[in-house]
Amino acid sequence: QVQLVESGGGSVQAGGSLRLSCAVSGFTIRYCMAWFRQAPGKEREGIARIYIGSGTSYYSNSVKGRFTISQDNAKNTLYLQMNSLIPDDTAMYYCAAADLSGSCQDSRRVRYWGQGTQVTVSS
Repeated sequence: QVQLVESGGGSVQAGGSLRLSCAVSGFTIRYCMAWFRQAPGKEREGIARIYIGSGTSYYSNSVKGRFTISQDNAKNTLYLQMNSLIPDDTAMYYCAAADLSGSCQDSRRVRYWGQGTQVTVSS
């Protein structure tokens, strides 16, 4: 059974940092993984993705320069280091994975989702 389990969310003041983790079990990631987030009343937004083979990563403009996505293949774990957090970063954060038939850019084509972890940034 495939499982993606996020951890590391919480409440932090603006300017602070958090590190999210996503532990994957039940399959080996071979194509891409990503972090999405969804704030109340807003659509789910892809903010960072990484391609496993090349290690190439991409970021949305909203987080570029502040967030860093990384992977530990040995641990089958994905990370998101979040620095210089702002209140607009408040959202539920989801880990996602796709195989070659899917996409880590388009939430509709993600193959696997985690349950989400809440991040709240206060001013």
